[in-house]
Amino acid sequence: MIQRIEELLKVVSNDTPVTNRSYIELDVISDLVAEYEEKYYPVIIPTLAEVIRDEMAERGISQKELAELLGVSPPRISEYLNGKSEPTLKVARLMHQKLDIDPDILLS
Repeated sequence: MIQRIEELLKVVSNDTPVTNRSYIELDVISDLVAEYEEKYYPVIIPTLAEVIRDEMAERGISQKELAELLGVSPPRISEYLNGKSEPTLKVARLMHQKLDIDPDILLS
């Protein structure tokens, strides 16, 4: 199916009428592939704790350094990492600004 999608992408553009046979075929096949991927390969949204750990590792910073960056205590960072506490709106905003953590993850 992927090969057929690639073939269709060569002939279908933004200007192709929605009644065009290739456009319709591409639309149907794309929907089928999307449904299959959602069922068998769902995107798993990481937890806030996982994202914080990843950001700490990428930046090479400790819990203490993260606490200083966010203006909270190191035990508070530990609570975030253990799921015992969630950041306040102010801290969540700082996590977004300073660590580039997606707001959807921060607010979920």
